[in-house]
Amino acid sequence: QVQLVDSGGRLVQAGGSLRLSCAASGRTFNSYAMGWFRQAPGKEREFVAAINWKGTTYYADAVKGRFTISRDNAKNTVYLQMNSLKPEDTAVYYCAASVEGATMSSRQEVYDYWGQGTQVTVSS
Repeated sequence: QVQLVDSGGRLVQAGGSLRLSCAASGRTFNSYAMGWFRQAPGKEREFVAAINWKGTTYYADAVKGRFTISRDNAKNTVYLQMNSLKPEDTAVYYCAASVEGATMSSRQEVYDYWGQGTQVTVSS
């Protein structure tokens, strides 16, 4: 069983930066693939970024070049560095973990554990 705790969301102006963190419990964090998803008001939850156990990354087109996903296995934490934020990035952001460590899937059903979400609001 893995528990994930998302944090770091807040109100930020357009063009600004923010770093989200996701702290995981358990001693097998380094074997999991991790992902970030987001859900804007009135919209479906969508994929943002993923990182597998090797550190290989994959991004949604909407955030490529602006967001960076990384992991620190010593701290059991995955990060999402968000730069050049836009109002359309406003959403609740969720981290997720998959026992399929090699995956970088954008499909939500691949992920087994989810954080509680953290609100990011980008003002124009």
